[in-house]
Amino acid sequence: MDAVAMFPLGSVLFPYTPLVLRVFEPRYLMMMGRLLDVEGPEFGVVLIERGLEAGGGDERSSLGTMARIIQVEAGAEDLYVVAVGGERITVDQWRDDDPHPVADVSAVAPLTWDEALTPLHREAERIVRRLATLASAIGEARWDPATALSEDPVEAAWQLAAIAPLGEYDRFRLLGSTSLGGLLRGIIDLCLEEEPLLIARAADARADGEGEGD
Repeated sequence: MDAVAMFPLGSVLFPYTPLVLRVFEPRYLMMMGRLLDVEGPEFGVVLIERGLEAGGGDERSSLGTMARIIQVEAGAEDLYVVAVGGERITVDQWRDDDPHPVADVSAVAPLTWDEALTPLHREAERIVRRLATLASAIGEARWDPATALSEDPVEAAWQLAAIAPLGEYDRFRLLGSTSLGGLLRGIIDLCLEEEPLLIARAADARADGEGEGD
């Protein structure tokens, strides 16, 4: 790929999942203005591993996702951007900021579906929806637990990764999956690791609520 405009964020973007941004920093407003002058505008998203995005000085991951802009709304001093995750990318080299981050990137091979994965896919969906429902009860759900999935099994698997109530480190691990079976198994294993913690937080929330009612 040619040099790509980049937007480091404190969260992971998965393929086939939405991204909503409020853009207010001048360098990113300039980036969006440039992108909107071309057909099919898109930019790269990588996770900030350390530091803050605002003002620069952050440490960025080398694995990310392309984001295709599908809607932009202008505010008084900012932009609201809606994009959707596309192919995964690796950063080959960071260039000098222009004034926003820019990188040379390479595409990561997409994951492929095998019908033999159907039982694993169903199990992953069952567990993710169970945990998302639990997370929703304590205000920690990323998405509505009943969110409909794509009919395409590869897209649906990435959407399950997004719905799963996991931390960004675990989400980044999932982003690096090298097979669809590995992604589904990773979703299941990480969710099962997270479940006792969610149950404990839910119990604490109930106890606090009962205490306030006394």
